Amino acid sequence: MIDNFLQNALFIGTGIFLSLELLFGAILLGLLLGTIFSISRYNKIFPKTINGFISIIRGTPLILQISFIYFAVPGFLNIQLNVEIAGILALGLNSSAYIAEILRAGIENIPNGQFEAAKTLNIPIFNTWKDVILPQVIRNILPALTNEAITLFKDTALISTIGGLDIMRKSQIVSAAEFTYFTPLCIAGAYYYIFILIAEFISKKIEKRLVC
Repeated sequence: MIDNFLQNALFIGTGIFLSLELLFGAILLGLLLGTIFSISRYNKIFPKTINGFISIIRGTPLILQISFIYFAVPGFLNIQLNVEIAGILALGLNSSAYIAEILRAGIENIPNGQFEAAKTLNIPIFNTWKDVILPQVIRNILPALTNEAITLFKDTALISTIGGLDIMRKSQIVSAAEFTYFTPLCIAGAYYYIFILIAEFISKKIEKRLVC
C-alpha cells in the first residue's frame, strides 16, 4: 500500500519538470514582452495596438488561448508546434499582458524628476530605462511579480488539456489506473503548494535584500 503510494507520488512528481519548463519559459517571455509593451506605451509607441492586445488577452480564457495557439496557429502559418512550445507561447503571451499592467503602475509611481534629471545629464534613453528607471520599478513591484509567477505556475496545469504530461495530467493518469481521484489530486495539490511556499520564501528574502 505504502509502496504503491510512493510509486504514484514519484510518478506524479516527475510532471513538475514540464511545469517548471513552462513556468520559466513563459515568465521570461512575459517579462520581455511586458517590459517592451509598458515602455512603448509610456513613450506613446503603438499605444492602441498594445492596449488592444492586452484587452484581448485579459478578456479571454487562458485555456482558449492555449487551444488557439496549439490547434489554430499551426494551420494558419503552416508550421508545427509541440506541446511545450505552444504552452510557453500561450502562457508567455498571457503573462505579458498582466506584467505590462504591473509595470505600467510601477512606472507611473516613478517621479517625473527622474526622467528629467536623466535627460539633463544627457544619459541615453536606453541607459535611463536600464540603469535608472527599471531597477526602481522592479524593486517596487516585486510582490506583484511574485504573485504573477505563482498564478502562472498554477496555470501550467492547463497544458494537460492539449496532452502535456505535467503534474495534473499525470495525476489524472494515476486516477484512471487506480480508479480513485482523491489521493492523486491531493498529491498533485501538495506539489503545487510546496513549490508556491518555496517561491514565496525566496521572494521575501530577495525583497528584504532590496530594501536593505
